Amino acid sequence: MSALPRRTFLAQSLAAAALATTRAAAPPAGFRCAAFSADVTVPAGHGMMGGAWLSKSVADPLFAKGIVLTGGEKPVVLVSVDWCEIRNAAFDRWRDALAEAAGTDRARVLVSSTHVHDAPVADLEAERILKQHKCAGTVCDVEFHEVAVQRAAKALRDALKSASPVTQIGLGQARVEKVASNRRYLLPDGKVAYNRMSRNTNVLAAQADDGTIDPMLKTLSFWNGNTPLAALSNYAVHPMSYYGGGEVSADFPGLARRRRQEDLPNVAQVYFSGCSGNVTAGKYNPGMRENRVVLAGRIYQAMAEAWRDTKKVPLDKIAFRSVPLTLEPRNDPAGFTVEGSTKLLAPDQKPFAQCLAAMNLSWRKRAAAGQPIDVPAVDFGPAQFLLLPAEAYVEFQLHAQAVRPDSFVMVAGYGESAPGYIPIERAWAEKDGNLHDWCWVAPGSEARMKAAIEAALRK
Repeated sequence: MSALPRRTFLAQSLAAAALATTRAAAPPAGFRCAAFSADVTVPAGHGMMGGAWLSKSVADPLFAKGIVLTGGEKPVVLVSVDWCEIRNAAFDRWRDALAEAAGTDRARVLVSSTHVHDAPVADLEAERILKQHKCAGTVCDVEFHEVAVQRAAKALRDALKSASPVTQIGLGQARVEKVASNRRYLLPDGKVAYNRMSRNTNVLAAQADDGTIDPMLKTLSFWNGNTPLAALSNYAVHPMSYYGGGEVSADFPGLARRRRQEDLPNVAQVYFSGCSGNVTAGKYNPGMRENRVVLAGRIYQAMAEAWRDTKKVPLDKIAFRSVPLTLEPRNDPAGFTVEGSTKLLAPDQKPFAQCLAAMNLSWRKRAAAGQPIDVPAVDFGPAQFLLLPAEAYVEFQLHAQAVRPDSFVMVAGYGESAPGYIPIERAWAEKDGNLHDWCWVAPGSEARMKAAIEAALRK
């Protein structure tokens, strides 16, 4: 996927930004920003990546980091959590608790997970199902989950006491070098392969080109005059260098974010993973432990460059729209039906198989209740922040940008994560092997996703 040169990106928006620099900043419209942060590191023995293994130690802590924006119709909360996924009732619990703290409604709390794998999946109903069936598997600690939510809610409430005026937003972006690559690549004979994972030692996968990616890291910042308050950075890649040994970690984006925070101690740094269900660091990551720092350095460099490239624009509006999205549960007989998943809860099944079954049943319960997925967008005029569900493929992020080519569209993935992978139709046709077990939606989701994106981003 080719990208426009950095200096000519979004000509209309940057022309407006250049014009803004020649005149006095617009008078404040009553907008304010408060940044908050809470430690949400799981204790030892906690389920990791949905119960695939248990936590043993902490390599680096996990955080929930976000901002609250007031002055629009109602407060809006944008928060990124260093967890693998937050699903179903757990997702609603985060939104409800933070909405109460911010004095807003659930839909206006945009919760995203960074999707690091050395971190938990939160699914309260799945854990209840596992306990009901006396399974050995465990997805999450329900009591700790509430502790984490309350920490974040308290941090938000405390931050609101010292909220700062916001007069301008900043728009910046930079190309990330040698990090992202699509799982899908072509073999020398032209055949399609889907086996370029986060860690890759396959020579052909390493030699193939990047494939379809979004190479740009975007930074949306909030300013009070010439004083920066918060920087929201966003890049589409599975954020894993190595994982699975029991070390809790925010991995390479977490390390990059920490370095930027050290650079700018008074500017809250928040990182959102973009739509990267089919994008990994595999082409550039053989999996050595020392490569985590290398990948972090490349993300950090792009963050620093995007900051230097930032153009400020007066903030005249904070508008909000949310579109309901309904995705159909998958009905493949091998573990995706209610009957098939219930059988996998038997005592003779492996703990992780039990966890996958419980997560499927949790999702199906939600779908059967008719609760749609919210697809929210915050419109700042020349920039939009869109939250998409689960492990959406990168093509959905690129589609969102194409819907508003004259604007600065930041797309976060891993909102309501109950559906798992949300692929494009081509992946089904080409038998994408990644859809074997972490995809709980039926074929046909692409058209629904794109329709929701277009509705959420319409002018």
